[in-house]
Amino acid sequence: MSKVCEICGKKPVVGNNVSHAHNVTKRRFNPNLQSVRAMDKGRPKKMVVCTTCIKSGRVVKVA
Repeated sequence: MSKVCEICGKKPVVGNNVSHAHNVTKRRFNPNLQSVRAMDKGRPKKMVVCTTCIKSGRVVKVA
């Protein structure tokens, strides 16, 4: 499963882990993606969508 939202295109971004001693290592911030049955062009479809899109109402869930 790719780590990209099918609605908004949100994907992982890169940052740093910073320890108390200020040692810096690379890390990834992954979006919170959920697999959801949603309406797409009038038909139900399984989609991988971020929780921001679900909460904002950009995704219409199928009951």
